[in-house]
Amino acid sequence: MSRTSELQARQAAAVPTGVGSKGIYVARAENSELWDVDGKRFIDFAAGIAVLNTGHRHPRVMAAVAEQAQLFAHTCFHVASYESYVRLAERLNAWAPGDFAKKTLFLNSGAEAVENAIKIARIHTRRSAVIAFSGGFHGRTLFTLGLTGKVMPYKRGFGPFPAEIYHAEFPHPYHGVTTEQSLEDLDRLFHGDVDPKSVAAILIEPVQGEGGFNVAPPEFLRALRRLCDEHGIVMIADEVQGGIARTGKMFSIEHAGVVPDLITVAKGLGGGLPLSGVIGRATIMDAAHPGGLGGTYGGNPISIAAAHAVLDVIESEDLFTRATRVGARMRSRLEALAQEMHSIGDVRGLGAMIAFELVKDRKTREPDPQLTAAIVAQAEQRGLILLSCGVYGNVVRLLAPLTIQDAVLDEGLGILDASIRAALGRQPERAVA
Repeated sequence: MSRTSELQARQAAAVPTGVGSKGIYVARAENSELWDVDGKRFIDFAAGIAVLNTGHRHPRVMAAVAEQAQLFAHTCFHVASYESYVRLAERLNAWAPGDFAKKTLFLNSGAEAVENAIKIARIHTRRSAVIAFSGGFHGRTLFTLGLTGKVMPYKRGFGPFPAEIYHAEFPHPYHGVTTEQSLEDLDRLFHGDVDPKSVAAILIEPVQGEGGFNVAPPEFLRALRRLCDEHGIVMIADEVQGGIARTGKMFSIEHAGVVPDLITVAKGLGGGLPLSGVIGRATIMDAAHPGGLGGTYGGNPISIAAAHAVLDVIESEDLFTRATRVGARMRSRLEALAQEMHSIGDVRGLGAMIAFELVKDRKTREPDPQLTAAIVAQAEQRGLILLSCGVYGNVVRLLAPLTIQDAVLDEGLGILDASIRAALGRQPERAVA
């Protein structure tokens, strides 16, 4: 029996079925590659779900972690504070868009950041309703599941969800949902379901992650900003997956030139260690009373040290430019494949946050989740880790570390090409218009 098979059996006996996994058991990892317990090498196009923007075990991140571990590992910031927390807040305040004073709170996970952003918006506005969007993903806690716009595997069987959460249509031009239609849906909400003067916050991913890497059109984000200003609503950009240089800018909403009131961050910020945050207007962030925000482990000093190193690497290695180049290389290869294979219906994304959607027919655009799963499985057999996403499970997302070497990136794209062809089970055919 292989070590992998042994661990799969042990996991089945000891870990709840609901904790899904790919069945890969890692022994070691370096930058954009990892090796499992049986010695098999994988190229990593998942990066811990957009966590490892700076790659596995970046030397500067590891050095910062080791140095902090020699000093202290935990005190709880509320009990014995530390300068590194304050300095990281200062750095993120400076990075965030907007010509106004900002403040930052640190927490543990993306879901925790979203929940706290909603808490802050509610206490600031003295309102309770929240609007999110179809296809959005905001976490797995009960409240963030209510905000999430994807049923399987996240919401089924876990309700009821908290009240006063409303969903509007996210613009999705490939599936016929225009900016105008999405704005009309918001207008419908305001006239039929919830008074805009009761809405505390509108929460949006500028690039949807789990929803399928759908990019919000800049004109839609600008219209949201105007609506929030008109009605006194807090605009929250969920940058948990799209932030920290992933799209070629520190925050994905910067591509639209729109300034939100609050920004949630996590994933790439900690370089592999758990850390999240809420960055926002000081006047809004200060609405909560002392003791109303925080948590035992929020802003753990070792995670904070890792985050400082991540920001240093982003600057010193110019990962903004690197994200753009990696994404362009991915998009070019995928668009060439789409010219051959009519099963690839759409290629989209920003920076190094690229995805392609699989369809049964380009005219009807019917989702093909079976082909998607087959491509992911074929890639894994060949040593490439991929993730699927999308409300219908028919999108493959590419999330390689921004630090991936060109040769490894090209090797991974070659494996992807072979995996698509193998999953189709035939030679590539001419695209059907």
